[in-house]
Amino acid sequence: MTASSPEQLAKQIIQILHDQGHQAFLVGGCVRDRLLHLAPKDYDVSTDATPDQLCTYFPRAETVGAHFGVVLVNGEKGQHVEVATFRSEGVYTDGRRPDQVHFEKDPALDAKRRDFTINGLMEDPLSGEILDYVHGQSDLRNGIVRAIGDPLRRFEEDHLRMLRAVRFAARLRFDIAPDTLHAIQKLASKIKSISAERIRDELVRIMTEGGARRGLELLDETRLLQYVLPEVKAYQGVAQPPEFHPEGDVWKHVLLMLGNLKKPSTTLAFGVLFHDIGKPPTFRIADRIRFDGHAEVGAAMTRNVLARLKFPHNESDQITSLVANHMKFKDVRQMRTSTLKRFLRLPDFEEHLELHRLDCLASNGRTDAYNFVREKRDEFSHEELRPVRLLTGRDLIAAGYKPGPAFAHVLEQVETAQLEGEIHTRQEAIDLALRILDGAPELPTASEIVPKVS
Repeated sequence: MTASSPEQLAKQIIQILHDQGHQAFLVGGCVRDRLLHLAPKDYDVSTDATPDQLCTYFPRAETVGAHFGVVLVNGEKGQHVEVATFRSEGVYTDGRRPDQVHFEKDPALDAKRRDFTINGLMEDPLSGEILDYVHGQSDLRNGIVRAIGDPLRRFEEDHLRMLRAVRFAARLRFDIAPDTLHAIQKLASKIKSISAERIRDELVRIMTEGGARRGLELLDETRLLQYVLPEVKAYQGVAQPPEFHPEGDVWKHVLLMLGNLKKPSTTLAFGVLFHDIGKPPTFRIADRIRFDGHAEVGAAMTRNVLARLKFPHNESDQITSLVANHMKFKDVRQMRTSTLKRFLRLPDFEEHLELHRLDCLASNGRTDAYNFVREKRDEFSHEELRPVRLLTGRDLIAAGYKPGPAFAHVLEQVETAQLEGEIHTRQEAIDLALRILDGAPELPTASEIVPKVS
């Protein structure tokens, strides 16, 4: 099978199944997206062929869900398509998977066991015929996310479907049908039974697929927010000083920022979502409303939330850094050159810069610090921001000093002088280090820092 794309591979699979006398259709999200003139992310096929038959027709197929009749057909160019046998399902006792499945010959039974009407459509791409057993086309035209059949039953079967309803409504700018919304509100607390990883993956999609603000509003409207992100729910009603935040409370501020996101990375989206997470617990009124240390408190809270949701360590590090450093922009003009350079070389600094821009636009609108940092970033070359180190710990050992914690202090001071343009050569760096270690009047003495090797 020499298909050039997943779409072509899916069509080839369907043609082969038709040639073998089987029914076979595109199904689910790819049909929905094709009808909406959107580019599908992947292609799924549903058929009356059994898994054993599929493995016979496609020898390279992998059985990825044998109990559910799902095989993965791989193309020669790295594409793959999931092919599933028509099925109906028994009861769900774990809030995630059916206890029993029954393979079927009737595509209508397969469509009616799915989650939402807009995902229950089937298409024969060879003829263009659309099979609609659940009135999905009407809901597509009217912009509605509606559970198939009894919404309470659909969400009792798989509690994660409640978050999926929010995701589809946010991404597609659809409304959630009233009976579907009411069912989610009634069952919202059951989302706590879902694994952290599955919740995390849905939240990431909600925040990054293009409808982050709408997604957060719907999480609140469905009552899911208080269970999946209670720290964000706490933003509501937390007033901010109007001279800096004329837009209103922390909730309103974050919604405005999310509304301005354009195809964000996961780390930027959650950096925006959590950047003021420390404000509710640090709120106080003195001469004005203040949030003392909210960036530091927020960084610790962010780290804990991300651990609870089992985010990968690299993403957690970047999101936490965005929260911890977002207030530094107010001080950039007063920073020493070395401090500014260290700030500008934070990993993925472009995200820090974009978060600050969004922060400004969603508050007082002043972007002077943003513009200043952009100019400085363009002014400094890579060599100026990350110069080759003039001195290492090995140099200090070679000079006769015993390794210890003070080495870090000495090396930092040497690098600071290098970044400030005060020293330029290795010898100047060694001389400065030795002055520090040997007790220059304005600096700690060597005995206070590290003992010299005798």
